Parts: sequence; structure tokens; C-alpha cells
Amino acid sequence: MRILLIASAFNSLTQRVHVELRERGHTLGVELALGDEAVRAGVARFQPDLILAPMLTRAVPEDVWQRYPVLIVHPGPKGDRGPSSLDWAIHQGAAEWGVTVLQAVAEMDAGPIWASVPFTVRAGGKSELYRNEVADAAAEAVLLAVERFESGWYAPEPLDYSQWDVTGQLRPYHAQEFRRIDWAVDDTATVLRKLRAADSQPGVLDTLLGREYFLHGGCAEDELRGRPGELIASRDGAVCRATVDGAVWIPQLRPRREAGGPPAFKLPAARVLGPALVLAGVPEVPVTPAAAAGRQTWSEIRYREAGEVGYLEFAFPGGAMSTAQCRRLLAAYRAAVARPTSVLVLGPARDFFSNGIHLNVIEAAADPAEESWANINAMDDLVEAILTSTDKYVVAALAGNAAAGGLMLSLAADEVWCRSSAVLNPHYRLMGLYGSEYWTYTLPRRVGAEQAERLTAAALPVGAREALALGLVDRVSGGDSTAFRGWVQEQAELVTRSGELAARLLAKKRQRADDEAVKPLAAYRGEELTRMRHNFLDPGESYHQLRRAFVHKSCPAETPAHLRG
Repeated sequence: MRILLIASAFNSLTQRVHVELRERGHTLGVELALGDEAVRAGVARFQPDLILAPMLTRAVPEDVWQRYPVLIVHPGPKGDRGPSSLDWAIHQGAAEWGVTVLQAVAEMDAGPIWASVPFTVRAGGKSELYRNEVADAAAEAVLLAVERFESGWYAPEPLDYSQWDVTGQLRPYHAQEFRRIDWAVDDTATVLRKLRAADSQPGVLDTLLGREYFLHGGCAEDELRGRPGELIASRDGAVCRATVDGAVWIPQLRPRREAGGPPAFKLPAARVLGPALVLAGVPEVPVTPAAAAGRQTWSEIRYREAGEVGYLEFAFPGGAMSTAQCRRLLAAYRAAVARPTSVLVLGPARDFFSNGIHLNVIEAAADPAEESWANINAMDDLVEAILTSTDKYVVAALAGNAAAGGLMLSLAADEVWCRSSAVLNPHYRLMGLYGSEYWTYTLPRRVGAEQAERLTAAALPVGAREALALGLVDRVSGGDSTAFRGWVQEQAELVTRSGELAARLLAKKRQRADDEAVKPLAAYRGEELTRMRHNFLDPGESYHQLRRAFVHKSCPAETPAHLRG
């Protein structure tokens, strides 16, 4: 079928739906919801058999849904209505939730139901839940709804609150009045629910050191204590704040924009507070990756071992890696390869693997061009360390999405293992960059020069199944993030017991020496960075404009041509 996706943004869920439908042979187009006239023009141009809206913040024009079947993906169970479904689910501590695909009608979220799939609400932030359990349930529900629509015989069920399985309700917008934290009353569990229900947007409005900020993200702390509401520690950019019965870590802050002031965006909390944090006497309380692995505390990097396998887990907010984060991960990597293990697994337990350099931190820098240069060199240092680790078999385990330099980081490993629901974006050009991270070496050796050129030029998401067929990844496993983690552990243990590990390491060392003789890694890096330096410093380059638009979430003037199909 010809299926048009109408979405407010080509976000992770829209990309997941795009990948799933494309893999099943449907002809896909995308039209961003940039206004009623733009939507009408996109529909007229594409002439779809079916319209799907995976992520929409505005209503589809009435004349469109009256003429074409329009299915809306709503992140709530049957009967749930309103713009803040996931916020309410996390805020109220729901154990089970769902995703419903319903037909567009005049009354918002009240149309006939084509499919509904439940999921378990895991502890964590809204954005993490959205990219994992919600995305998995949405993909299943969309495929079922499309199959039912294509059959021609299925009749969607009208919304009927008298039915036993219609458990949702109409809920209001989850405004700040519901999110407000009372630090003198709310216990840690309550504070975490409020923080996590707002971790991506809009944040929880609060006051710190005499100024208003939106708090983003939340992690429990098992040891530190203090007076409720007091800032008691900082660590790797996050700050720790005491509650009535414990403490929580807040990774990011966004200053409340003042009237007429510059736009604000999320940054590491300690960076935002700056000198005020020092003046307040808030101490830096470090934790090693190995110690963090056995605790409930904030740490972007954890390290643990199981037999002959070491696991270096990293989880950076939004998948972005600043210069400082790259350097910390490099130090942890060097410590990990020095351990007496034979296999090293890289990657977080769930969610993003990496999305590359930290555009928000770059945007906030006094000299964004120089910070871009420092950040890309720090990424390259990390990738080089992985590529030259010839006495350890390195596996990159992608439990979630990866993009740009973050995906190229994974390609430095000897093998890439990928969860079947991960969405990969092996390109840089939408940010106006040539790219580095030794991609001109690692990508062609995996997929060939022709495919490497196609992937980087097409700038479209790639699903795990396609990535496996291309050779972009080596193994794929299904299930949720917990099942994937268990599978990775089983496979890593099998590698250590295979009897072929010594031969693999010897072949790896020989291959690296042969490749170095043909063309040194330094040559790849030099060529890439020459192009990147031009991207960063030439005033005629588009990178800085595209970065600002990304950081400030500027609305594009029109749907990019490569998405229209």
C-alpha cells in the first residue's frame, strides 16, 4: 500500500514505524504537520491509500480525514484521551499502560479503535519509556491495524466505556500545577515519579539557588542525605538534592526563559548552575564505574564483570556525548581493557547507544566551532582506542537506537549485536557534517563502498533486520531490553568458551596490521578532520545554522525532500 506518515516531527517513534512498514514492502512517504495547507498539499502529492499519524501534536484537517482513512497512534490504553497520556501514567505509578491505534474523527482521541497493545511500565523516564516499551507496543499495534485495514473486512470497534477492556479516561493537560514538588513533604518515590514524568519535556519547574529552572530527569541515591530540598552533591554534571527520606540526582536543567531573553535549552545541571554551585559549597562526590555498578546512584558509566566477560555500560542523557563525557568514557575503557578478561561488551542496559557529539553543550560554548573541534577529537580518541585494542575481543551491544558518530562508534568494535527494535541512522549530512569517528574506514569495510555511500547520502533510518542483511551489524535478537541483555550475556559467555577466541584475537591483530600497512588510521582521521574543520570554521557551511535549529527545536519551513518518498 501507499502509506503517508503525517507527524509533528520525524522522531524516534515515527522512524520506527517508517522502518517497520518499509521492511514489509509498503511504499512510504512522510509529511511533517507544519500547517493545514502543507498537510493538504502533501496528501494531494502522495495520494495515499492510508494515512498514519505516529506522533501528532495538532489535529489533522477535517477535509483530509473525511476523504482518506487516517489512523492516529495514541500512547494510552483503550479509552485514554488527552495530550499527556504518558505523563499521567508515570505520575500516578501505573503498572500497565498501552498504545491504541484509532481512526481520526471530529472529537480528539474518540474514534473507532483499530488495534490496542498493552505494555508494562518500567521504572524510568518518560523519554526512555517512549523509545522502548511504547515504541515496541506502537509498532505491534500499527502493523496489526495496517493488516486489518488492508484485509478490507475488519470493522474497527467504536469507543465504548461500558466495555471491560476500555480502561482509559479523558485526562487534562499535565500542567506544572500537577508536577510541582514539595520538598518538605514528597518522599523520594513521589519526587522521582514527578521528575520522570517530565524528563524530556516540559521538565519540572522549581527554584534552585534563588533562580527558577526546569528540572529534567531523576535518579535515586542510596547513600547521601541532607536537609529536604538542599543541594548536597554534584557528580559528572548532575546535582543531588535531598528529599524527606533520601535523595535524588537531577542530570539536566533548563533555565526558565525570561521575557525578551534568549531561548533556553537543556544542559548538564552543574554547568547551568556554574559558580553558584561552588559558592553554595556543594561538593563533588565521585564514584568509580565499578563501584557504581553495585549501587543505586547516578553514574553515566558502570563497569562489571562476569567470568571472562567485562561489561562497560554507559548511558548519557539523550545519547549525546560531550567532550568531557567522551574523555571519561575513554578513561573507563582503558581501565576495562587492562582487566584480565577476554571479551569486553560496550553499551547501555537499555535505550540509546549513542548519538555522537553533544550539540547542546556545543551551542552553549563561548566558541561553538572550537568546542565542536574538541568534541569530535575526543570522540575520535575513543574510537581509535577501540580500534587498536588487539588483545581484547570487543562487542558493541545496541539495546536501543544509535545515530551519526554514535553509530560509527559501535562499528569500531569487532562485532555489533543489535536489538531487533533498534533504529540506526548511519549518516551525518542532516547536520551539515562530513563526519569522523573513522567512518571512512569502518563503514565501507562492513557494507562495501557503494552501500556506504548510499547509506550516508540517503539519510534515512535503517532497521535492525536491514542492518543485518547489509552487514552493518553482526547479530540481531528480539524481545525487550531485559531479554536482550540476557541474550547478550549468553552470547558473550559462548564466545569465551568457543575455543576459537585465541584464533579470533590473532586474526584481529593481523588484520589491523595489514590494514595499517595499506592505509594508516592516522590518514583516515586526518582526511575526515580536514573536512570537519571546514564544516566547523567556514562561515558558508550549514552546520552552525542546522545545529542551532536542532538545539532550539526550530520548526522547519517544509518537509525535507528525502522524506517525502
